[in-house]
Amino acid sequence: MKRFHVHLNVDDLSANIRFYSALFASEPTVSKPDYAKWMLEDPRVNFAISTKGSTPGIDHLGIQADDEGELRELGRRIDVAGSTSVPEAAAVCCYVKSEKVWTEDPHGMRWETFHSHGESTTYYAGDSACATEGAACRPEISAVAPAKSQGDPCCEPRSGCC
Repeated sequence: MKRFHVHLNVDDLSANIRFYSALFASEPTVSKPDYAKWMLEDPRVNFAISTKGSTPGIDHLGIQADDEGELRELGRRIDVAGSTSVPEAAAVCCYVKSEKVWTEDPHGMRWETFHSHGESTTYYAGDSACATEGAACRPEISAVAPAKSQGDPCCEPRSGCC
């Protein structure tokens, strides 16, 4: 079963942790000095906040897949939608290791589809092009020429980020 994902950039992590903990009636399942995440069952959502973005607000939306098969299906859906897809293999972001496919909707909202398969001790991979302060943990989709992922999320990224 897939899980909806929302990632917000915030300017005051502690205040936002207090607010969302009260709203969700639950403490974060992951809490770091620059990041917090709630894995909620009702509603089924992966809700994350961080101080890594440049502007407070919605950073991206996404769908978390439970396995590689679901992720491949999500990649096929992106292709059917006619959107540019940017696969990101072996990604390290938000203290997790994942396989990802990024896209944008017609209005430019970023969507991340991903399958996580391990924890990381760092927010970004040490050699990541995104490991600079204020950088988002996502590739620049608009810089990528339109291309289809062929439903295979496990290939080389087509962007220099992440």
